[in-house]
Amino acid sequence: MLSSLHSPRHLLLHHRYPTLPLPSKPLSSSSPKSLHTSHSQTLPLSPPPPQSPTPTSQILTTRESLLARRTTALDLAETFLRGLRRTEPHLHSFLHVSDAVLKEAEEIDRKIERNEAVGPLAGILVAVKDNICTADMPTTAGSRVLEGYRPPFDATAVRKLRESGAIIVGKTNLDEFGMGSTTEGSAYQVTANPWDLSRVPGGSSGGSAAAVSARQCVVSLGSDTGGSVRQPASFCGVVGLKPTYGRVSRYGLVAYASSLDVIGCFGSSVADAGILLHSISGHDRFDATSSKRQVPDFTSQFISKDFLESKPLKGLRVGVIRETLDDGVDPEVISSIHGATSHLEELGCTVTEVSLPSFSLGLPAYYILASSESSSNLSRYDGVRYGNQVAADELNSLYEHSRAKGFGSEVKMRILMGTYALSAGYYDAYYKRAQQVRTLIRENFKDALDKNDILISPAAPSAAYKIGEKKNDPLAMYAGDIMTVNVNLAGLPALVLPCGFVEGGSNSLPVGFQLIGAAFEEEKLLKVGHIFEQTLQGCNFIPPLVADDFA
Repeated sequence: MLSSLHSPRHLLLHHRYPTLPLPSKPLSSSSPKSLHTSHSQTLPLSPPPPQSPTPTSQILTTRESLLARRTTALDLAETFLRGLRRTEPHLHSFLHVSDAVLKEAEEIDRKIERNEAVGPLAGILVAVKDNICTADMPTTAGSRVLEGYRPPFDATAVRKLRESGAIIVGKTNLDEFGMGSTTEGSAYQVTANPWDLSRVPGGSSGGSAAAVSARQCVVSLGSDTGGSVRQPASFCGVVGLKPTYGRVSRYGLVAYASSLDVIGCFGSSVADAGILLHSISGHDRFDATSSKRQVPDFTSQFISKDFLESKPLKGLRVGVIRETLDDGVDPEVISSIHGATSHLEELGCTVTEVSLPSFSLGLPAYYILASSESSSNLSRYDGVRYGNQVAADELNSLYEHSRAKGFGSEVKMRILMGTYALSAGYYDAYYKRAQQVRTLIRENFKDALDKNDILISPAAPSAAYKIGEKKNDPLAMYAGDIMTVNVNLAGLPALVLPCGFVEGGSNSLPVGFQLIGAAFEEEKLLKVGHIFEQTLQGCNFIPPLVADDFA
């Protein structure tokens, strides 16, 4: 996987950590509520990055520094934990922080000291969305019905991370069972956006996106059912990668809509997202929907900016989806997308406009299908098979009270919608018709991708909005998913990376654009994204909350 390190044409390693720590007191508790707010003194050991740094792989720089004995996994873990203690009271990204981080870091240092082989993610702190099972930490899916639940196993993606040497730093906040676009739907807390603490980080993987944006971890895992990785990536100014359906095992992912759910990746660079995806991809005998295709080295074609040709993307055909730039999209977002397409043209791409006639039908079809599948998947949480139980004298009352107390309002609404759509009198009118629309969407994408190498669109119609702004208007919140749900319906891969800013009160807010590829062509998306972010000028995607650490 890391053989590209031997070639000077590939990723060059430049240390990006602004400081390394003096020893600090470890977290006294695994609960985020007990995190210390004091920020320990740090000793600068390397010059800070320039004001507009080219995104560099933190994973590769960390690995090189560890193997060269320039730093230790324990030092790096303490640095991140110190930053987490300082920022978490403002952000509320985590529902649970592991108390084994420093112990695991020390074990990696001992292996390196003994010259033993370590995995490609050795010493990398990874945050995991709290609907992905972890054997040593609670998995609540952001719901009271699973409060205190500790799975007896790791999800396959988490197991592969541990086998690669990663350190799981904690479990991140989310909308309950992944049903939401703001992370306000969590039963436990509301997560804030690192760029503006009065705004949402997006959802449902808002905790994972905010954690990477605020440098509370190196990379993180989220889940994407209708855009829950890509929209938060845009709102928080980080890279978000939704793989092809079947590329990553869903075993251990708490089910929302099984035909749409995928585990995705967040990183501060395209390279980190690609390396993380490589670590968790592959067939899994515990998931019959996982693909048996060989997993390529997604970063093998990455070329350093210093060795790029003048037109490194010459000949690449790019289609801009016409329907994503219509009325209802913020003019500043449209301007940022036009800027991104102009940059792609400068890199040698041939950019044309394409139409997906069924695009507008994706949103209603998605919500019918997702709600229908969720009404079936969540039927298991009855207080007997799964979920916390409310005492009752009669079985039906036990079911009723356990579900009424355990589920939040959004989850209840979607269960009711799905049950209605699946009922005998309405199945053909809603569920069957939505499946027919899904087929049309797949065909439209296939036709467009036969004529273009990639398609692009905004990741969301606007930048991050205020906390509470859309909480009481579910239709407005659902409409925010219009850019992303079609990709899930078609099962395609998509990459979101920041491309500019819009005005947002006292602070500028990041905007991301979405690259969509044919099934199992993540490698192509990552190569284009890597070249784009290396050559993008004048943008510094470090949020104000942690900007002083990079000053």
